[in-house]
Amino acid sequence: MTAPARTAAFHALRAIAANRADLPAALAHSRQRLSDERDRALAAEIVTGTLRWQRSLDFLIEHFAKRPLRKLDSDVVTILRLSLYQLMHLDRVPAAAVVDDAVDMTRGARKGSAAGFVNAVLRATLRQRNRLPFPARPGDSAKRHSDSAKRHSDSAKRDAQLAYLGVTLSHPEWLVARWLDRHGFEAAERWTQFNNETPRLTLRANTLRTGREGVAVALAADGIGTEPTRWAPDGLVVTEGNPLRRPLEGAFFVQDEASQLVPLTLAVTAGQTVLDLCASPGGKTTAIAAQMGDTGLVIASDVRSKRMALLRETVRQSGARAIRVVQVPASGALPFSGTFDRVLVDAPCSGLGTIRRDPDIRWRRTEADLPALARDQRTLLARAAAVVSPGGRLVYATCSSEPEENEAVVDAFLAEHADFTLADLRGDDAAPLAPFIDARGMMRTVPFEHGLEAFFAAAVIRRYSAD
Repeated sequence: MTAPARTAAFHALRAIAANRADLPAALAHSRQRLSDERDRALAAEIVTGTLRWQRSLDFLIEHFAKRPLRKLDSDVVTILRLSLYQLMHLDRVPAAAVVDDAVDMTRGARKGSAAGFVNAVLRATLRQRNRLPFPARPGDSAKRHSDSAKRHSDSAKRDAQLAYLGVTLSHPEWLVARWLDRHGFEAAERWTQFNNETPRLTLRANTLRTGREGVAVALAADGIGTEPTRWAPDGLVVTEGNPLRRPLEGAFFVQDEASQLVPLTLAVTAGQTVLDLCASPGGKTTAIAAQMGDTGLVIASDVRSKRMALLRETVRQSGARAIRVVQVPASGALPFSGTFDRVLVDAPCSGLGTIRRDPDIRWRRTEADLPALARDQRTLLARAAAVVSPGGRLVYATCSSEPEENEAVVDAFLAEHADFTLADLRGDDAAPLAPFIDARGMMRTVPFEHGLEAFFAAAVIRRYSAD
């Protein structure tokens, strides 16, 4: 009988490959199929790990199958991927059980004619697991070359670097080529290695109810180990146990550490009016309300009905009284008669800065997606600008690593809105932000430098009228 966790992982990966579900939805469905918590954890690890290492796994499949992936049945490919992931990356899983279950799953998927093929590919990989044919890490050459030879050498070196970063470290070539060209090989290598790590769960204490230390003490009493985040002032990293099994409602929220830094760029003060334009699921909204001591007014808005329900629930759990939830139309003028002291546009983006936590993003996004995303982001920013008070601050933020979605959007906005000027975040009294502010005063977290997901934020200020 095939192990339940492997069967659940197969169905989840098949749904993702067929674009019937994204990773969170597929994992949620797989949890419903499993009653044992250990099976749920193993299924989730197989699914996320298989997606994380998909390109290197596909490389092995093609090598040992001696045929291109496109000529293989999609279900067979999925079974090979998840089985190879376990053989290569999960030492505690018996190899014989993985191979036997792979053969059984192949038959169970009504691909019985491919069972022998699956068995042969997996066993061939096992025989050579200590000398697999991945592109090696390229080294530096100290030899001198003529100009033409140097150009050829540089081109060959770059090709070798891209093969290593893309195939061996399992990233799309177009993306690692960008990081390589912008940051150099060693930084790009650290970035891809960071993305291939299994991230630990990160929480933000809801200071409207209790502080970080209070949450840590309460979790410790339930056997949950935590340690303070390095940068975010209200964050905790879970080191042991699962705080979501019996959550302390409203005492904390799951929120990435880099994401926790974004609300600090608003520099809010008590009693202000704030609009969070793309607020769901509500982590940043509730952090803003907490920073203001639950005074003033925070409007939390979004355009999608399903996301509104999640936003309302987060606000309810937070206990914040200053937050009002408003659904806004997807286009046109915003439905507000007044203006706001602070506006946050946490824009829908490629998500390429969160590949470590959302490994499927690396395969779902393409370079061709970026121009359309940037156009929508510029439109959204222009809509938000109309409701910023004179002297007020508009913050634009993304979880993207790419300039087209970040500083290029801000620069295009400033070129079209002479009544706004770029704020230098180095001037804010917000010590946690200091390590992340660049030469222009914009905030960006960088995986290879800070050990955080790649987030971006920039603030612009509306000038007072000359009148």
